[in-house]
Amino acid sequence: MPEPKRPKGPATIYDVASRAGVSIASVSRVLNGQRSPRAATRERVLEAVSELGFVRDGAARALSNGLKEVVGVVFRRGDETPFPDEDESFLFIDVIYRGIDLAARRRGFDVLMGSVGFNDENVPSRVAAVAGKADGLILHDRMVSAGTITRLASTVPVVTLAGTPVRGAMNVRCDNELGIRALVRHLVKHHGYKTLGYLSGRIDSPDNHARAKAIDSEAAECGARVELGDAWQGDYSAAGGANVINGLFGAKRKLPRAIVCANDQTALGAIHALSQRGIRVPQDVAVTGFDDVPVARHLHPPLTTVRQPMQELGATAFEVLYSKISTGKADADVVLPVELIIRESCGCIARKDGA
Repeated sequence: MPEPKRPKGPATIYDVASRAGVSIASVSRVLNGQRSPRAATRERVLEAVSELGFVRDGAARALSNGLKEVVGVVFRRGDETPFPDEDESFLFIDVIYRGIDLAARRRGFDVLMGSVGFNDENVPSRVAAVAGKADGLILHDRMVSAGTITRLASTVPVVTLAGTPVRGAMNVRCDNELGIRALVRHLVKHHGYKTLGYLSGRIDSPDNHARAKAIDSEAAECGARVELGDAWQGDYSAAGGANVINGLFGAKRKLPRAIVCANDQTALGAIHALSQRGIRVPQDVAVTGFDDVPVARHLHPPLTTVRQPMQELGATAFEVLYSKISTGKADADVVLPVELIIRESCGCIARKDGA
């Protein structure tokens, strides 16, 4: 079967990589004699160079010489918390990073990890410092302004992991709206709960805003009432979830029949605080999460939640970034599907498979 014809014009480093069946990084190593590429790889690259009549011009030389084969990843650390080791576990972040790392290694790239605290100063400059040491950058959530991300993306490819894309950067996210709507319908239609509370995540989080908007809309369509606002403001941590519950009790507010938490760690803290006050989950108040972190099925009761493909989220973020680095092209906004995971914390009977 004949090979498809390439567009007319001088062959590029991308054409060489495609013809040889290797990555841009591998072509770079062969052309520059770096890292002792495998003999078979070297042979394929040189054969492709010969077949295509490839001659490195200034731009190609700059690309191959300047490729660091490193991607930067910056995430936000949690604040000090009374929950032992919560800041060290990261849960959601750990699984995403695993996906990034596995995908990067398959492409011959290393990963440079950085972190910033929620209350750190000079966050934009610290993020820019990581970007300066890498071929591209993956940012978890909105740790800097949209304007800062756009400026960063003008100097290095950037992928964000957030609810909404930013001009100039690529974005990979999960379908927040679909997941929350399915969860609300289950609580209202299946269980008949007519009052819900949304225990939110960080106020500046795009994912949090997307989930809050979806629960408000779906609850109204299903004929249920949802409580939102300052009294329900969490921060994605177990401590934040517990603080909201304790604050509601302190204000002598009546609890809704079901509490939808912005993530699983928030749900963990909410369940803990409720149990300390003798409130049974789900008999008195149902509690649900979002993410399906590994520990969710082992909580008491096991947590009903929305499963995000977290490892795939990380791997996809790297592949989108790699596409931009190696070809100059990538999808601007990639949305991954989610799945409602029904366990006992919503009031359903335990399933034998424990999923």
